[in-house]
Amino acid sequence: MKKLFDKLIGSFTKTDNNGKITISAYKTKRTLSSVLVSLFRYALLISVSYVVLYPLFYMISNSVKDLIDWYDPNVFWIPRHFTGLWYKWAYESLEFLSALKNTILFEMVAAALEIISCSLVAYGLARFKFKGQKILMFMLILTILVPDQMIIIPKMMNFSSLDFFGIIGLINDVTGAGIRINILNTGFVFYLPSLFAIGLRSGIITYIYMQFYKGLPRELEEAAWIDGAGLFKTYTKIALPSSGVVITTVSIFSIIWHWNDYYLAIMLMNSYESMPLAVRLSNVKDIMQTLYNVWGGYKMTATQCACCILFIAPMLIMYIFLQRKFVKSIDRVGITG
Repeated sequence: MKKLFDKLIGSFTKTDNNGKITISAYKTKRTLSSVLVSLFRYALLISVSYVVLYPLFYMISNSVKDLIDWYDPNVFWIPRHFTGLWYKWAYESLEFLSALKNTILFEMVAAALEIISCSLVAYGLARFKFKGQKILMFMLILTILVPDQMIIIPKMMNFSSLDFFGIIGLINDVTGAGIRINILNTGFVFYLPSLFAIGLRSGIITYIYMQFYKGLPRELEEAAWIDGAGLFKTYTKIALPSSGVVITTVSIFSIIWHWNDYYLAIMLMNSYESMPLAVRLSNVKDIMQTLYNVWGGYKMTATQCACCILFIAPMLIMYIFLQRKFVKSIDRVGITG
């Protein structure tokens, strides 16, 4: 504040040849405008930061607060008595290691497949002209606009009786074998859509890739073609190594979307043992009632706060390490709107 005040006073005044201090009205008006804009910017950023960070600080405070402090009206943010009991209950209620394994095995693998497949699809749509391209672009936009809730029933029917181009049905008609492939409650309900670039929010990821590939210099690809490289080799040797920036962006998006996935997981997975963390987090209240005979009150609230901290901690740690690259990638990829 002292530097800002000195800058403000210095810009208002100047000294002439006789040592007399005068004030410039133009500089005064210009500097006042600059100071007011800066103050408004800081006030806005502090307000938004408070709204965003308040729930996190609230959960952290309540998740380590002992029951004595819950009953003490003088204690709100900083507990006087700390405890790790609520984290122990949260760990046991979530069956954390089992749920984390399911999340990594199903959701994170699907996210990795989606990042790779969407890149290949986006490169073809962005760099080549072919018949039916507009139809494919229209279908891509539809995947962004149409929510999963509208297509979940036909999706479940297809997964419960999977058939590739009617081949299984044709075999059943000819031989009467009654072959039926059911992939519900398996990891394939996540893997197959991601592998074909139609997984969780794949349309948005493909669109982000397309925005980046459209800006790549075509001279790089033409030079590779002159050297005898084919289309796929050009993609793997030229386009993909140049995509580090956009890969960082879509990786964070895809990982977080899959980590938070609740709807598809609970609809496509039947057994509780296969559920990821997001589903188990939503059932913590019922589990607490069964395990600890807790039906509400401070114990329930504190344990739920601890469960939320355990759930978001891996994503926060990941973002701490990748935030600088993520901000740079957002600036260079050209995501607008």
